[in-house]
Amino acid sequence: MKKKISVIGAGSWGTTMAILLAGKGYEVSMWVYNQQHFERLVVDRSNEDYLPGAAFPDNLMLTTDLKLAASADDFLVLAVPSHAMRSVCGEMAAAVNPDAVAVNLSKGIEIDSLKRMSEVIDDMLPIPYERIASLYGPSHAEEVSKGIATAVVSASENIDTARDVRELFGTDLFRVYSSSDIIGVEAGGSLKNVVAIAAGICDGAGFGDNTKAALLTRALVEMTRLGVAMGAQAETFSGLSGMGDLIVTCMSKHSRNRHVGEQIGRGKKLDMILSEMKMVAEGVKTTRSIHQLSEKLNVEIPIAEQVYQVLFHSKSPHDGVAELMRRDQKEES
Repeated sequence: MKKKISVIGAGSWGTTMAILLAGKGYEVSMWVYNQQHFERLVVDRSNEDYLPGAAFPDNLMLTTDLKLAASADDFLVLAVPSHAMRSVCGEMAAAVNPDAVAVNLSKGIEIDSLKRMSEVIDDMLPIPYERIASLYGPSHAEEVSKGIATAVVSASENIDTARDVRELFGTDLFRVYSSSDIIGVEAGGSLKNVVAIAAGICDGAGFGDNTKAALLTRALVEMTRLGVAMGAQAETFSGLSGMGDLIVTCMSKHSRNRHVGEQIGRGKKLDMILSEMKMVAEGVKTTRSIHQLSEKLNVEIPIAEQVYQVLFHSKSPHDGVAELMRRDQKEES
């Protein structure tokens, strides 16, 4: 029997995954939040606002009925921004099939609760935690939609769930690995967005390749340190959702978080930058949440802390770099 899948969210990544799954022959429906956006998608059979040129397969259905979309028999793919995850899950909870598998695509840590996205989903939906997975890795929608070879990782507390998701999404051009370290995978995929802002600041403010290489290397140490304090395995941060996602997000022209940082480095104000963007830069809100998390866990993350000061306390990027360079000398670790 064909699997029945619903994708909740019609941004660039939700659309990409809906097209990929429909292309494998599954029955896929995609929930669209905005009525005007929905009407354009129906007419165009493509998502020109978020993913220009990627045509919808005939078996990709569209709906604005959240509860109808949430009632998928087999897989519920959640592709809404991290700050909206709790409210969207709450609205659809009563319609969700508790025997389905929930697949989280959203990267972020909720402000104040400091919960990862799988934990937020677990709070709000009747699906057991062992049937929740997160799919993360170095995977810009713009490239996946064009069939450019990509590798990601599916993570769940239950390795069988991670493997089921691996099989669901895997294609000849979209390779999926599996992991039982969902804490590490989610932490890496979320924390790297903050580093991407730092990398963009580095570019925009006129620092060089030496600076960015040092930034990425030491930031990976910070990500690992904080992740381990959260309960993750250190080696996960050397994988696709750690080092892999860090590289692509900090270097790519497609990275929204790097773009935000670059504009900050050039002197633009954060509010102005965000108002000009169609898509969400998750790293901005994650910068706030990991500032809270580092204080709660008493973990030192000096690079991320400077990003927080630059974004929310008007600190000069040059002053931030100077402060990092003046820190006490120490052994590399």
